[in-house]
Amino acid sequence: MIVHCNFEELTALKAGARQVLEGYAPEHGVIAAPPEEREQVAALMPRLGGDFSVITLAEQRSLLHAVTIIVEMLRVEMESMVATNHPAHEVAVSAYFDFAHAFSVQTRLYEVGLEMEALVELVSGGPVTDELARDFDFLD
Repeated sequence: MIVHCNFEELTALKAGARQVLEGYAPEHGVIAAPPEEREQVAALMPRLGGDFSVITLAEQRSLLHAVTIIVEMLRVEMESMVATNHPAHEVAVSAYFDFAHAFSVQTRLYEVGLEMEALVELVSGGPVTDELARDFDFLD
């Protein structure tokens, strides 16, 4: 399965991933991502050069989790920029677009996961197990 990503989406994901990896906390009192989440985002970084080729449901779930971490960071950043500036201020608008682009990818990854789960259930005749999620291949 291929999840297509455009330049703006990849740029937003890279920016958000760098923030997560640097331990950035967009607001005073906000805790940076824990080490396990930073590891997942670090594993995603080399893939942020183009479309995602997703071979297994387990891989889709891992990608979705890493992108969700980034989206959450960008959402908090956007809210912080809107709250500390005017909503139409350049930094607030830029933060919104970064969030929106990353959120679009998150939504597509989620939808691909639903399709993959449905196909695994159809072919296997039962619910998706961890073993099926790991071993059932979706070749491009």
